[in-house]
Amino acid sequence: MNFSKWIRQIHRWLSIIFTLTVIANFVAMGLGEPPAWLVYSPLLPLFLLLFCGLYMFVLPYVARSTDEQRAGG
Repeated sequence: MNFSKWIRQIHRWLSIIFTLTVIANFVAMGLGEPPAWLVYSPLLPLFLLLFCGLYMFVLPYVARSTDEQRAGG
C-alpha cells in the first residue's frame, strides 16, 4: 500500500473515531455536566482529520503540476 492509500485509510478511521467522540459528548451532556476531558476529546481527531484532509485535497494539484513540468509545459 502506498502513502496515499494509507492517508485515506487513516482519514476513514479518524472520521469514525471523531463521530464516536461527538456522540459520546452528546450522551454525556444529556446526563449532566460532562468532564472537561470528554468535552475536548473530539478536538484531537478533528485536527488530524483537518491535516490529512488538506493533504488529500492538495494532492491532485501537486500531481498535476509535476506532470506538467515533466511534459515540458
